[in-house]
Amino acid sequence: MPFVLPLASPLAPMAEPALAQPVALTGPQSVASPLLWAVTILGLVLLLALDFALTHRPHEVSMREAVAWSAFYLVLPLAFGAYLWFSFGSGQSVEFLTGYLVEKSLSVDNLFVFILLLSTFAVPPALAQRVLLYGIVGALVLRGVFIALGAAMLQAGTWAFLVFGAVLLVTAARLLRDTVAGREHEVDITQMRSVRLLRRLMPVTREYHGTRMVVRVAGRRTLTPLALAVVAVFATDIVFAVDSVPAVYGITEDPFLVFATNAFALLGLRALYFVLQAALTKLAHLDFGLAMILLLIGGKLVLHWAHDVWPWVPEIPTLLSLAGVVLILLTVTLTSLWANRRADARRADGDRTPRAEVSPPGERSA
Repeated sequence: MPFVLPLASPLAPMAEPALAQPVALTGPQSVASPLLWAVTILGLVLLLALDFALTHRPHEVSMREAVAWSAFYLVLPLAFGAYLWFSFGSGQSVEFLTGYLVEKSLSVDNLFVFILLLSTFAVPPALAQRVLLYGIVGALVLRGVFIALGAAMLQAGTWAFLVFGAVLLVTAARLLRDTVAGREHEVDITQMRSVRLLRRLMPVTREYHGTRMVVRVAGRRTLTPLALAVVAVFATDIVFAVDSVPAVYGITEDPFLVFATNAFALLGLRALYFVLQAALTKLAHLDFGLAMILLLIGGKLVLHWAHDVWPWVPEIPTLLSLAGVVLILLTVTLTSLWANRRADARRADGDRTPRAEVSPPGERSA
């Protein structure tokens, strides 16, 4: 007797909705509505416009001004985290705050390079905040592009978690290797292709012309050193975006929360630069801490991918990740302070060490 498919079976309507559910092809879920996206981006644009208005007239930033703005940009993400808690629950709030802490930690490492760039280009203190602001805008644009690419990769499959995790693990290993070898941050602007290309395309003046990046000299459009400094900062932004975006995707899969953590971490970078400019050199073990954070988040991503393939593989909860990041940052801060205190004590002992007296010519020592 031939087999006949019962197309009119009563079970057919029940099976049809199950087949219509897109299980493997669904992309990252987001708590944000189009209105929330619009309000967030509008608020970001207004804050950036305020920063540009404040830096319209170049001036040296006082410590009081820098601390006040740093406090403002610290309260802002805390308030946003509270909003997420009351609107969407504790899970989204914890993910945002953990991602923000990771991004803020990585942005502190950015400041090392920014300090070196501003010093290499001999940027006047009054123009430093304008260069930093251009760098922040460029970083936000690049992070937005990388976040969109990351969301598309996650929608394509869980293999994206393995790729992100591998990127972070390789970066952590490289950072740890350089730190153990004693290699400090180095910036050679003569090797930057973007800077070399600009120098070939257009002449560059020897002196700064305020906040202007292009001036006319002898009827010819000429770049100022400020333009080269901004381009160099943009070039470093690309490198930092490659590491930071996968790190936040290790905390949350929500593109909106990933964008929000990056935005809030970058907004306060300009003011934080002037607060930590002197203190950053005293965090001797910061690179060790950043390497450990990248190892933690990279391992979390790899385990998340493995859990999807083999359900028996454990995952690292977000709260545990938050505790790990806080513990790492606290540890490297305390060990850096301890190392600095020991170094100061050794220098003080060296200054107190009596030097052998040299007898004048013609006299014998007793």
